[in-house]
Amino acid sequence: MVNDELFRRRWLIIGLTFAIVGIFIARLFSLQIVSNDYKQRAENNAYYILTTIPARGVIFDRKGELLVANRPIYDLMIVNHEAKGKLDTTLLASTLGLPREEIVQKLEAVRDRRVNRGYNPYTPQVFLSQLEPEEVGRFEEQLYKFPGFSVRSRTIRQYNYHHAAHLLGYLSEASTSDLQRDSSIMRGDFVGRSGVERTYEEVLRGVKGEEIFYRDARGRIQGRLDAGAHDRAPVAGRDLTLSIDAGLQELGERMMRGKRGAIVAIEPETGEILALVTAPNYDPELLAGKSKGENHRMLEETFGKPLLNRAIQGNYPPGSTFKPAQGAIFLEEGSINPSMALSCYHGYPPLGNRPKCHSHPSPISLIPALATSCNAYFCWGLHFMLDDRKRYPSAAVALEHWKQRIVSLGYGYRLGVDLVGEKRGYIPNSGVYDKVYKGRWNASSIISIAIGQGEVLATPLQIANLAAIIANRGYYVRPHVVHSIKGMPLDTMYRNHQPTGISREHWEYIVAGMAGAVTGGTCRGANFAPGEIEVCGKTGTAENPHGKDHSAFIGFAPRTQPKIAVSVYVENGGFGAQFGVPIGRVMMEYYLRGGKLSGSGEAIASSMEHRTISYINDI
Repeated sequence: MVNDELFRRRWLIIGLTFAIVGIFIARLFSLQIVSNDYKQRAENNAYYILTTIPARGVIFDRKGELLVANRPIYDLMIVNHEAKGKLDTTLLASTLGLPREEIVQKLEAVRDRRVNRGYNPYTPQVFLSQLEPEEVGRFEEQLYKFPGFSVRSRTIRQYNYHHAAHLLGYLSEASTSDLQRDSSIMRGDFVGRSGVERTYEEVLRGVKGEEIFYRDARGRIQGRLDAGAHDRAPVAGRDLTLSIDAGLQELGERMMRGKRGAIVAIEPETGEILALVTAPNYDPELLAGKSKGENHRMLEETFGKPLLNRAIQGNYPPGSTFKPAQGAIFLEEGSINPSMALSCYHGYPPLGNRPKCHSHPSPISLIPALATSCNAYFCWGLHFMLDDRKRYPSAAVALEHWKQRIVSLGYGYRLGVDLVGEKRGYIPNSGVYDKVYKGRWNASSIISIAIGQGEVLATPLQIANLAAIIANRGYYVRPHVVHSIKGMPLDTMYRNHQPTGISREHWEYIVAGMAGAVTGGTCRGANFAPGEIEVCGKTGTAENPHGKDHSAFIGFAPRTQPKIAVSVYVENGGFGAQFGVPIGRVMMEYYLRGGKLSGSGEAIASSMEHRTISYINDI
């Protein structure tokens, strides 16, 4: 019995001994063969890797005018392994002209792995960013007093053009989410936050380079590793050429001073945006440099919300600018024909002459109805489409078909412009009205959508896109603000035609109506002398529950082979002829005359510049 017990104990001890030895062997194998932690630490002690930041791509307008360039700036870097235990924070604070508490906070932030993803005490980390050359010069005189510190040069944005802030965008320091999303971004890097700076961030950013130095046992740099054989040169970001005309953009911003709203101008054939004006706006230089944060807070608190890009984010009732779309749909559906004359007694007769209409001959057919902006005509059209039980079994089915047609014209969904933040507008479906009217409704219940009111909402970009569709007689190219990228093709989505499913023949009637509006209708203010530019246009006076009506206009020119399509939307501007028409006329003249205005055109531009609107509610 005793011998058996000793035997078992002996084998237990032997087993435990082998197990312990096995664990040690496995750990040694992991550390020396599998894991590279110690190798990495050894290399970090032996090598100093200096990251070099490439120059960001610059930005031009369609004519080659330089809009956004770069200027040199400097970052103060720290290698914590070299600075630890040797840093006099009081002396550093005095040298940099900062409070000691701030220096301590920055050191803690650099070492905090929750904030500084990928922190490594052996590699340079950004301690202070955006130092001016004179600041760096003063610090470099004392650099020998601060082991582990170095200076890295890079560039920040320099604005030669002080317009189009929403389109150009701005940069800011990478956030924690940026660092987690993109492994090529390091703490202290600056990334695009809005405009083309954000949409084309990876194109503009370029690729970082590396210079690898080797150090002795005391950590002193002795020279380049293998004479620089392992270095990698930075690759500069690609330059962008925008589709905008810098002069046209500036003119639009000038005329929108003291107002809220937007102007969008598009080249119909290509979908290239010639101007994207939003008002109020701001100088893009405000969001560059050290004062960016303070200026951003100031803009956030400024009356009128200048940070809001109304051109792509404003949701407005399109008003009568919607009537050309309605006319084309009713023709394609067979609900009306061009010669059909319909009655208007200063309003829509079946509903007691509501919605109201201004004075014009009655009955009236499509082309003069567009020219005079007859409300009743388009109410009749909606009635004939939604209440025709021979074609559709219910108003709900008919409305869904109508919505599909409207969506094909670019309404109700994002167009996909190459700028972030675009809103989709709103086109109601039958479910909306089924819920409100418990399934019992017809055209009369929702008659306001016939004239671009009621639940219908659109962005100025979508309204301009309709003008481009009419100019092209039935198709559009997705609107975009970048004309080309140096060394690489533009996405094909900005080249392909988007058909609307409405025939060219029907669009020609819409064109004729819009031409009549300019020569003798509601858009007479957009007319030029006989034999000059032939303009097609349509006014809009959109009802506004918060105050005075909005002034709107769409148009294109010339009538044949159009070169520019434009929408203007001025909040609380009253009738379309008051602000929308004259602003649209000047925009078209300037572009078509190669950047020049006639005496009358300049007089209109000056008048618009000095006419302001008082706004009570900051909405």
